Amino acid sequence: MAHHNLDSLDKKILRLIAEDARMPFLEVARVCNVSGAAIHQRIQKLSNQGVLKGSKFNIDPEKIGYETCAFIGINLKHPENFDEVVEKLKRIPEIVECHYTTGDYDMFMKIYALNNHHLLNIIHDNLQPLGLSRSETIISFNSAFCRQLPIVDAPAEEDDDMDDANEMNIE
Repeated sequence: MAHHNLDSLDKKILRLIAEDARMPFLEVARVCNVSGAAIHQRIQKLSNQGVLKGSKFNIDPEKIGYETCAFIGINLKHPENFDEVVEKLKRIPEIVECHYTTGDYDMFMKIYALNNHHLLNIIHDNLQPLGLSRSETIISFNSAFCRQLPIVDAPAEEDDDMDDANEMNIE
């Protein structure tokens, strides 16, 4: 996976929109003291690089009837079928995240269900037929918090390259 070096403007933009994705680009531009066009270009660049992955509203699952949140670790009888299993898991709308993992499980997923009975049906009807050797379900009582990662101010490599180029009078 490519790591992208972000300059201070990129980081400032990311901090602002991570805090409030509905902040108008012109407001972001005002706070950053640049033009609206510059913000549009930066947002496009960050999207093209895959740093920004879309924009969406976060729906509270409980408010629309999904009362059970669970984490399920699974092991496959035939791990060589990972790709096929992942494609089938993508067709189960209640699964909102799925990760390949190290440790006790081949995959670990986050799932929402209307209630415990619905969760049991999903496990029995949708997951068991995938060829599981074992699974473990952990029900979440409540999320303590959920947040975006911080945008850190690590030294930018390109700044070091520019310093080296300036010292050698390279253009």
